[in-house]
Amino acid sequence: MSRIGKKPVALPKGVTASIDGQTVKVKGPKGELSVKLVPEVSVSVGDTGISVAPRKEMERAPQMWGLSRTLVNNLVTGVTTGFSQKLEIQGVGYRAAVQGKTLNLQLGFSHDVPYAIPEGITITTEKPTLITVSGIDKQLVGQVAAEIRGWRPPEPYKGKGVRYEGEYVRRKEGKKK
Repeated sequence: MSRIGKKPVALPKGVTASIDGQTVKVKGPKGELSVKLVPEVSVSVGDTGISVAPRKEMERAPQMWGLSRTLVNNLVTGVTTGFSQKLEIQGVGYRAAVQGKTLNLQLGFSHDVPYAIPEGITITTEKPTLITVSGIDKQLVGQVAAEIRGWRPPEPYKGKGVRYEGEYVRRKEGKKK
C-alpha cells in the first residue's frame, strides 16, 4: 500500500480540475497544466479532491500509484504557488545577466554563453552571481536549472562553477610538493 497514493490531492479555492480518460487538467490562478497518467491507475475528482487508485488486475499498478499522485499534486502546486530553483555562480569573473529572452553567462570560456529562455520559464538575476529560475511546471524548472548548471558544474579543487543554492561541493586537496 502506498502511503502517498492513499491521500487525495486537495484542491484549493480558485483551482479546477477536469479528467478526460487518463489526462488530468488543472487550471488555477497562475495558468493551466495537464498530465497523461499511465493506464495502471484510475483517477477521479471528488469532494475531498483528486484521488488516484491502482487497478487491481495490473502488476505494475502499486508501483505507479504514488508516482501518479505526486504528478497530480505537482500540477496543483504549480498552478497555485509555482516552483523556483536558485543557482549560485562562484569564480572570479563568472557572472550572468538576463537580456530580453536570453540569459548571458560568462563562465570563463573565451566567449559568452547565450541561453535561450524557454516558454513558461522566468529567469531573474538579483545579483550577477545569483540566478533564480521559476515557473509553474516543476519538471521544466528543474530541467532548465540543470542545463544552466551543465555549462560549468562546480569543480572539486577550487569550487568554481555553477551550483544549486545550498549544494555541498566536496573539496579535494591539490598536488603536494
